[in-house]
Amino acid sequence: MSAHSPAVAVPAPLDHATVRSIIIGIMLAMLLAALDQTIVATALPTIGQELGDVEHLSWVVSAYLLAATAVTPLYGKFSDIHGRRITLLVSISVFIIGSVACALAPTMLALILARALQGLGGGGLISLAQTIIADVVSPKERGRYQGYIASVFVTSSVVGPVLGGLIADHLHWSVIFWINLPLGLGAFWMVWGALRRLPRHDRRHRLDVLGAVLMVGATVAAMLALTWGGTRYPWDSAEILGLFAGSLVLWVLFAARLLTAAEPLIPLAVMSNQVVGTGTAAAFCVMGSFIGLSIYVPVYLESVVGLSASNSGLALMPLMAGTVTGANIAGRFMARMTHYKRTPLVGLVIAAAALVGLAAYPDGLPLWVVEVALAAVGLGLGTVLPVTTISIQNAVAMHQLGTATGCMNFFRSLGSAIVVAGFGAIVLSAIGGGRSPETLGALTPAMREGLVGAFHWMFLAAAAGLALGFVWLLLMEERPLRSGAAQHAKEALVE
Repeated sequence: MSAHSPAVAVPAPLDHATVRSIIIGIMLAMLLAALDQTIVATALPTIGQELGDVEHLSWVVSAYLLAATAVTPLYGKFSDIHGRRITLLVSISVFIIGSVACALAPTMLALILARALQGLGGGGLISLAQTIIADVVSPKERGRYQGYIASVFVTSSVVGPVLGGLIADHLHWSVIFWINLPLGLGAFWMVWGALRRLPRHDRRHRLDVLGAVLMVGATVAAMLALTWGGTRYPWDSAEILGLFAGSLVLWVLFAARLLTAAEPLIPLAVMSNQVVGTGTAAAFCVMGSFIGLSIYVPVYLESVVGLSASNSGLALMPLMAGTVTGANIAGRFMARMTHYKRTPLVGLVIAAAALVGLAAYPDGLPLWVVEVALAAVGLGLGTVLPVTTISIQNAVAMHQLGTATGCMNFFRSLGSAIVVAGFGAIVLSAIGGGRSPETLGALTPAMREGLVGAFHWMFLAAAAGLALGFVWLLLMEERPLRSGAAQHAKEALVE
């Protein structure tokens, strides 16, 4: 800030009661997005039967993910320009409208379009929630709140599928969308009131519309290729190769736009930040492996270990519980340790070792050993998530928090899509392809034997992903954490 610049008041620290009310409000908003991604899955067969269209059923999930992933960075940038509160209220409103449209959808096409609208709202909920925590809590104190965020995801992962199945069996499938109405209105009401005292760090900027269009187009093309590859079309088909080529061209144009635009969608200061780059790469690898395992480990438990569908869901809980525990441990250690990277680095070594053990004996381990291994994997993965998030937010100015957090979440989602597609290619190729994880019912002995070999390679691939995440995390600079939210804001004013 120059000597002639007008004085800007540094926001006073918020009291504990205000911070708590803000955290509760944004956690409710996060629960909306997290629960919606899990509650729909178990109701899909019922939805397909009642709407008379099973062929396009996968688009009920894909349309939401495509829209949500594509707009995540846009919400971050928009919040840096216009403020977190109004941006989060817009996100919740669009999500509620999309949910009502889903519940009222008379046809599969209408439901798919409504899910895309719902995704346009849901894409901002998680990223904005993490950004708002960064606004009100200093980086040194932020770790324990990251544990709360992890608990929201684990709760939705455990409760969502069970609740979705119960609603589909005993009520109407539309209830899984109607349930978002009271949750969404509650989140809107809490955000409306609680975030009035949220510190403002936004600055006058213009949104790079052309850059946004190029980035959304590149993302949609890439995710369509990953969604359709190996299922609707062969990986080497003209359709899939064309989508990948189109995505590459659009990404090149987007990169050129970043270099030439007066105010690019993602500022070069953020893109070139060493912590942001390496931390995002580490989160890309680790989150991708976590989502891939959470989807395909139940298939392993059913097809190889021999558990029922319900028991496989229960057997997945050590992975989820380990993730929450790891996130809480790493978050709390961050406030006490100068070298806070040591915790996730050790955690990744433990997780990778557990995955190598599962890969070595995919068909010969007692169930309790498998459960211990999954808990170790979750514990190691969980330690990475708060450290990367807080390190990235600590490395940028307050008026760039939304952009940096949005970019991180965008690449985490993209990493998840890529890893899930890769794991799917490994697993489904063992039984001839063309099947989805939900239809792995009657397996012949030859198919089961093939799956044993496939999961050997899948666990090794997951371990390799964690090893790559370890390298990126090792390269990430370990900058001192700011100890006060007001201090963070004051430093941001002179950047």
